Amino acid sequence: MSSKPPEIFTNSRFYIELKLDGSSDSVDAYFMECKGFKRTQEVIEICEVTPRRWGQAKSGQVIRTKVPGNVKTNNITLRWGMTKSTTLSKWFEATQEGNWARQLRDGSLIIYDQACQESAIFQFRGAWPVSYVVSDLSASATDIEIEEMEIAVEMFTRQH
Repeated sequence: MSSKPPEIFTNSRFYIELKLDGSSDSVDAYFMECKGFKRTQEVIEICEVTPRRWGQAKSGQVIRTKVPGNVKTNNITLRWGMTKSTTLSKWFEATQEGNWARQLRDGSLIIYDQACQESAIFQFRGAWPVSYVVSDLSASATDIEIEEMEIAVEMFTRQH
């Protein structure tokens, strides 16, 4: 029996794969940051008045029950260093032109352990761009120029 504790993954060892049509580039972007992977489930609170009396009350007892509601998936924000590739900005433009249903893409976020082995995979479906941002420019800055895209996703699941 092994008493070795499970490995805790670092948040700097990840890869995001996003398949886009029409790309002539071998890699459209090396993502530096990914945030917003969150799924929540609404809570529906049901309030019932039962015929049972309690205490000094002349009417029924109030019972509150909570049941699960709809699941909501947050948007994902991707940040990367700007390159010559225009594939991601063209994807945003194609969506703006009213072709969003044909622009839905699937992808995955892969997190690696310290031995560079795939250790956690999150698959997302039905992604389309919501916003596209280019970082501010300054003649005195030495930072990398950053592009940022927020994408709506229909759902994501953890594969392992």
